[in-house]
Amino acid sequence: MNSQQKTVLGVIVGNRNFFPDSLITQGRQDILDVLKEQNIDAVILDEQTTKLGAVETWESAQKCAALFDENRHRIDGILITLPNFGDEKGVAETIKLSALHVPILVQAYPDDLGKFGLERRRDAFCGKISVCNNLCQYGIPFSLTELHTVTPRAESFRADLQRFVCVCRVVKRLKNARLGAVGARPNAFNTTRYSEKLLQAVGISVNTVDLSEIFGNAAKIGNGDQRVKERLESISSYVPTSGIPGPSLVKMSKLGIVLDDWMQSYGIDATAIQCWDSLQHNYGVNVCTLMSMMSESLLPSACEVDVTGVASMYALQLASGKPSALVDWNNNYGSDPNKCVLFHCGNWAKSFFSDVKMANAEILATTLGTENTYGTVAGRTPAGPFSYARITTDDRHGLIRAYIGDGRFVDDSLDTFGSRAVVEVPRLQELLKYICKNGFEHHAAMNASHTAKILSEAFTTYFGWETYTHGPS
Repeated sequence: MNSQQKTVLGVIVGNRNFFPDSLITQGRQDILDVLKEQNIDAVILDEQTTKLGAVETWESAQKCAALFDENRHRIDGILITLPNFGDEKGVAETIKLSALHVPILVQAYPDDLGKFGLERRRDAFCGKISVCNNLCQYGIPFSLTELHTVTPRAESFRADLQRFVCVCRVVKRLKNARLGAVGARPNAFNTTRYSEKLLQAVGISVNTVDLSEIFGNAAKIGNGDQRVKERLESISSYVPTSGIPGPSLVKMSKLGIVLDDWMQSYGIDATAIQCWDSLQHNYGVNVCTLMSMMSESLLPSACEVDVTGVASMYALQLASGKPSALVDWNNNYGSDPNKCVLFHCGNWAKSFFSDVKMANAEILATTLGTENTYGTVAGRTPAGPFSYARITTDDRHGLIRAYIGDGRFVDDSLDTFGSRAVVEVPRLQELLKYICKNGFEHHAAMNASHTAKILSEAFTTYFGWETYTHGPS
């Protein structure tokens, strides 16, 4: 389910038979209309299979569960709608019988103070509490709307639904992610250590390849190979390459071909590549531009074999549908306690920049030589929304932890090189203390969005990770 694929929700309409049938009929139609408007497909009982196409008995729960089971490979999440009090057992037993382990959103209708007679009274305010109580008893995790009761046609519910679709995307794709570790962790970077086994326990697989295989396969490709010519064209159309030596561009092209072939062979969703400094020593270029191109194509790529870093990038991308980047929390911004500089040599997706060019890694060049460090993407991120996230495997305690939050990119002056940004984060000093005290890495993932709320719900409710959400107050 990529960000362009249509979302499919299993829909449970809860009912109690002593409430008017008209409430169910209208409520069912409201939900279907809103889902259609949002380009969401529904798997829902028809009105002939059960009374009004709703769930209220053991028999109707069995029928709804069977329908969900038939469509289990399509269903990304479940929406429970309560036009009236609903049947708490019927809802919970439907989900239990279906054996679907997907995100669940519970919505309940509000009552109208002017229509409190028997013919229009709903009591869904109370019924929602009972349904949630049963879901908790059954050990079924679920999400809630922002308001306790809300009509499906309200803007508040539409926002709830949009967030929920993103939560579904994060959960479905992240728990089946296939990450590629290209090369060994640089010896100087203990900070990028991680546990493959803890990741595998939540469904995230890591596939590895040695840099010697990558370099060896690249060396077998001739300079005149048609694929090299095509890759050179794609690089030059992606980023201006004025001043970059031709041989360096050819090396990048061959490297890109080999990486693409390997990723396709293993179904890789995201990569973490050894860079500092084997690529420069042994191959003679930076891989930053290729990583930038992959991230821009929603195949996120991180450096220094930071596998949990690229998992963080992938999570943010799934939440927003936009490219992510790996950054260093790198510098203070003067004396402003709530601003700092984000930096990396130059592997950010070009959509982070208003103006971009290919350059060389100036810091690496001081020890490795300029001729070996061409291939970075240099640019400055303009003002806009900013989300950050970091997933880490806490091997000492055998668990996965994360932190997330929202801030903003700002246009404050910054005279330096590489991929860079100035950000403002409320209570930044508290966040930095949390990062340091809890042993998080100096790398974080960033995205040009405000998606912390989505990741908080996905990480805590459906993955069960210990997650710190940094808020404005």
